[in-house]
Amino acid sequence: MKKSEKTALVEDLSSSFGRASIALVSEYRGMTAAESTEMRKRLRAVRGEMRIAKNTLVRHAIKGSKYEALDSNLGGQISLILSYEDPVVLAKTFTGFGPLGDKLKLRGAVLDGKVLTAAEVEALSKLPSREVIFSQLLGLLNAPATQLVRLLNEPGSYLARVIDAIGKKNGDKAVAPAAPETASSEPAPEAPPAPETPAAPAEG
Repeated sequence: MKKSEKTALVEDLSSSFGRASIALVSEYRGMTAAESTEMRKRLRAVRGEMRIAKNTLVRHAIKGSKYEALDSNLGGQISLILSYEDPVVLAKTFTGFGPLGDKLKLRGAVLDGKVLTAAEVEALSKLPSREVIFSQLLGLLNAPATQLVRLLNEPGSYLARVIDAIGKKNGDKAVAPAAPETASSEPAPEAPPAPETPAAPAEG
């Protein structure tokens, strides 16, 4: 391989490591073409990939990066398994390759700069996925909000009922018929006397 090709490959590997959320190093031997194709297909489905590269090139690619600790896991024929999304989902997918046995034996991994053993990767695979965690977190955040809305709505509903009752009461008063007047206890004024008619003159 020419030097320019090696440089380009190192740069490509460095870019992949820079985008990865987790990186695993496993042994890679005796795997059939069908097994390799199936594994790559399942990794792509979870935004991951498997890469085969020489140890010297990988060492150059991880030097000075948060994945430099993988150096101690290199040697012999190895494969790199990277995730560009949820590391938990990748761990679940990788542990699903268990039937491959020594054909894909995990040596180590690095997550956010922290070195993980094979046992820790196994434990990681048993955690809820990011989507499940977000869903649970959203439920926790929504629960107090729902309670708050209910508490705010209850006094508002009560106030609305009180205002409605007062309005109805005032309306009844406005349309109620006037009460009849009671008879006065004072005597009614006497009518003025009729004027006297003049007496007719007597006949002689």
